[in-house]
Amino acid sequence: MTSHAQRPTPNAQPGSDFGKVAVLMGGHSAEREVSLMSGSGVLKALQSKGVDAHAFDPAERELVELKQKGFQRCFIALHGRFGEDGTVQGALELLGIPYTGSGVMASSIAIDKVMTKRVWIAEGIPTPKFTLLRRESYTRETIRCVPDDLGLPVIVKPAREGSSIGVAKVKGYSEMQNAVEQAAALDSDVLCEQFISGDEVTCPVLGTGDSAVALPVIRIVAPEGNYDYQNKYFTDDTKYIVPCGLPAGEEQAIQDLVLRAYRVLGCRGWGRVDVMIDGATRKPYLLEINTSPGMTGHSLVPMSARAAGISYEDLCVQLLALASLDQQKGTGKK
Repeated sequence: MTSHAQRPTPNAQPGSDFGKVAVLMGGHSAEREVSLMSGSGVLKALQSKGVDAHAFDPAERELVELKQKGFQRCFIALHGRFGEDGTVQGALELLGIPYTGSGVMASSIAIDKVMTKRVWIAEGIPTPKFTLLRRESYTRETIRCVPDDLGLPVIVKPAREGSSIGVAKVKGYSEMQNAVEQAAALDSDVLCEQFISGDEVTCPVLGTGDSAVALPVIRIVAPEGNYDYQNKYFTDDTKYIVPCGLPAGEEQAIQDLVLRAYRVLGCRGWGRVDVMIDGATRKPYLLEINTSPGMTGHSLVPMSARAAGISYEDLCVQLLALASLDQQKGTGKK
């Protein structure tokens, strides 16, 4: 299934049909700053399309206010913990307010890079080799020996953070301890991952189940290969290439693989899968999936959507139209 075969229809509903909409932004995670940028963009876009949309920051207001103030849908522009991890989704399920993006289970699995890998490995989906370090259960010697199994360089990251926060590329044994300590300051679980040398790409997905479609693949060329937090959001030094310019057939193969990875996790609404392509073998390896991707001026889902002919504003309306609940309240049925 290609990015062009079943392109979702922009402006699926007039803005007035959505009722009162809360754009959830900010929140408590380490990605609060990025979330505020995403949410501001979404809010402006929805309002420009006639949607009765309002900003709502869960760090400053209780979620029960959503019910009290008569909100009928939520656009989740939160990133990271307490926004992308199933917690807000669970609260909205209890409140009976439909929301954008994946449900409780898919969100909670996808935020955890190790759990995501375990599901993908069980389904035969390629992902780099890894070692999990759990706090209290590893020693300096355990840390020092990680490259013996994974080789060098090795990527060290918190198991449950996004936006490249706390990620380090370790080039020598002497750097391991510091990298693990930095990641452990953000999460009790530290993921050490085999480094795949080659093209870095990302592929967004829109929709649910069999109707989900992969958008055009974006190739990412960062300064010195360092696609970190600063280069993601606050500089213009990173190049994003779309059309991606990959060899014939490679983009289609990646889109097919990404769709499969998205579906096996039970994701819905939208998401974005990050992929490394081995430069020698051209084999793709899936790194992680984002179930509440960025919507900032530097973000990749809007960029890919534009390449597919979908404007930022239409994308926001389309995502809002897909808002739903895992369980219809009172029925026990999906």
